[in-house]
Amino acid sequence: MTPEKLYQALKKSQEPKGYFFNRDRELVMDLLQALLTNKQRYGYMACPCRLASGDRKQDADIICPCVYREADVAEYGSCYCGLYVSREWNQGEIPHQYVPERRPLERLLG
Repeated sequence: MTPEKLYQALKKSQEPKGYFFNRDRELVMDLLQALLTNKQRYGYMACPCRLASGDRKQDADIICPCVYREADVAEYGSCYCGLYVSREWNQGEIPHQYVPERRPLERLLG
């Protein structure tokens, strides 16, 4: 699969849920390529902005879309890595703030 094909597939499934790709297309394509690389490496699309362990069970919370996306987009208008954003974020109607890591420390440390 190519980043462009992944883009089209995810766009179709995620936009109806209110999750849009960041308007920075270059960033989006880089992140999608990293997701595909992680799929080859681990067998699943671990968030490219977090350190995956290679253990699917341990990484279940960071398989894209991660379990933190909903809260991140609701509070900040963007997920942690900036792949998924709200319509308002893309249109510049809300400030673009730093999204803090929500993953619990014990998950970060493995």
